Amino acid sequence: MKEMRAAFAELLIELAEKDKRIVLLEADLMRATGTTPFKEAFPERTINCGVAEANMIGIASGLSVAGKIPFASTFACFAARRAYDQFFLSANYAQQNVNLVGSDPGILAALNGGTHMPFEDVGLMRNIPGLVVFEPCDIVSLKELIPQAKDRKGSSYMRLNRKSGPAVYAEGENFELGKGKLIRDGSDVTLIASGTIMVPEALSAAAGLEKEGISAAVIDMHTIKPIDGEIIVKYAEKTGAIVTCENHQVINGLGSAVAEVLAENFPVPMLRVGVEDRFGQVGDVDYLKKEYGLTAEKIKDKAITLFRRKECLIGTR
Repeated sequence: MKEMRAAFAELLIELAEKDKRIVLLEADLMRATGTTPFKEAFPERTINCGVAEANMIGIASGLSVAGKIPFASTFACFAARRAYDQFFLSANYAQQNVNLVGSDPGILAALNGGTHMPFEDVGLMRNIPGLVVFEPCDIVSLKELIPQAKDRKGSSYMRLNRKSGPAVYAEGENFELGKGKLIRDGSDVTLIASGTIMVPEALSAAAGLEKEGISAAVIDMHTIKPIDGEIIVKYAEKTGAIVTCENHQVINGLGSAVAEVLAENFPVPMLRVGVEDRFGQVGDVDYLKKEYGLTAEKIKDKAITLFRRKECLIGTR
């Protein structure tokens, strides 16, 4: 399968051919993030800022003031931690259109280890007013969501898996920033997932639950901010139980965003699958999935627990 970083570079070239305002900024990671083809196609619209991520965001914000549409790309750990103040103020507070791309979020940093493993980037970015935070789960959704981020007023933050992952969607599927995507319907429990790891794991869990006689709906919550409260409430009412699935700390990520919607609108039993207040470590993705419980089996176990809890609550009414 084509790697997502290759699909991102191809899409950016395609968009840049139609829109001369698009520019790319990198922090000395072009080979790693896969954007070298863009530089070869548009050398005059590519800026390698060196190992200076905060400065890269300042330059991107200045280019936006000048009418350009900058895409600034680096590893998610640097995008979230190292450049946060500049992204908060120079890009967002100044109401500029800066599209920040954070590669290899969560355990996808793999062999780069704990120092490069951002489990907190969504939590940080959710606190920036007006910022759109999204995470495509495959190449089809990536190609649909990035042009929408480009054309909106304001900045965006995208979590991007550099490598390939399972294909979730067929070509031609429609997506909308800010709207969750129902992949599989169900009536007993709802699995709300994001990203290239957890959406496929949620689908696998739903298949396993079906064998247990439990009907699970699966929602790809590709946009974590603004969260789609409408579909969350709809499926809380329909299934009465929700499990969130994320490659991120369970603190202040997708699970927290869903819990906020439920608490204020339609409380139902809920559990979260994600990193449980831990730092990262070195390992391949398969090992790390098991180490941090980011697996279909973990999702399935929590869904069964919720289903039984729901049944007990119904029985006491």
